[in-house]
Amino acid sequence: MIEKILWLALGLLIAASLIPTEKRLKFTIAGAGWAFFSVHWALQWQHYLDVGDYVNVLLTVLAAIGCLLLGFLLVKKDGRIMKDINGISVIRSIFMATTASAIGGISYFAFSEITPLNHWLITTVTDQTFWLGSLLGVDIIRLETNLLSVNGYRVEIILACTAIESIALFTGIIASANAPFKRIAKAFIVSVPVIYVLNLIRNVFVIDAYGMGWFGDPEMSFYVAHTIIAKAGSLIALFAIAYAVMKILPEIIDMIDGIINLFRGIFRNAG
Repeated sequence: MIEKILWLALGLLIAASLIPTEKRLKFTIAGAGWAFFSVHWALQWQHYLDVGDYVNVLLTVLAAIGCLLLGFLLVKKDGRIMKDINGISVIRSIFMATTASAIGGISYFAFSEITPLNHWLITTVTDQTFWLGSLLGVDIIRLETNLLSVNGYRVEIILACTAIESIALFTGIIASANAPFKRIAKAFIVSVPVIYVLNLIRNVFVIDAYGMGWFGDPEMSFYVAHTIIAKAGSLIALFAIAYAVMKILPEIIDMIDGIINLFRGIFRNAG
């Protein structure tokens, strides 16, 4: 049920991205796509609540509300809110976000939900993590398709270890920009390959720190390496990459401003 709703939402968003902006049908299909995407997110919060991940509970609820509002406004085509503000087209921003969500969603959920692709990506990242660890002199052992070991301590490579979330996010946003191919290609090069390589380095660091007890006992070493150092490093790297991408593609900044202006308009009219 949940998977069907997800693929229906993505299919509608992709279809809307291909329809010319002047066509009324584009608004209706995009609105329906965002509405179904809202249903998808609304069905996710219970899972995160069950595992005690309250941050993601909040994020999924906010995502559901935001998608529902976008869907409603697109179907209604409310001219009072969806107007140009400070020279930025809110409608253009919404459709850019629609394309970004369609491409990014397909990029992520294809590997998340389709088993052969999921297996291929995890296996590939495991292979390359093992290769990089060996190259850097780490005494790393390959045990199974997605299982590595250092000093007898085993680490399983899962989808979250592939950086596919960040890669899909940047792929969708970059591909949605209405810019010359040369700038789009440049933005892609400074983001996606860099994220992929940095993630392999992160994997090697966490596995070696865990197996060799860099920060005390293995459990504490894994916590410090994975949850503190690697997460902080990932955030810094993503901010730096995002800055570089937006310098190359200022159209992305216009999209963000347009969406912010849209929600400001919603709250202003509600007040």
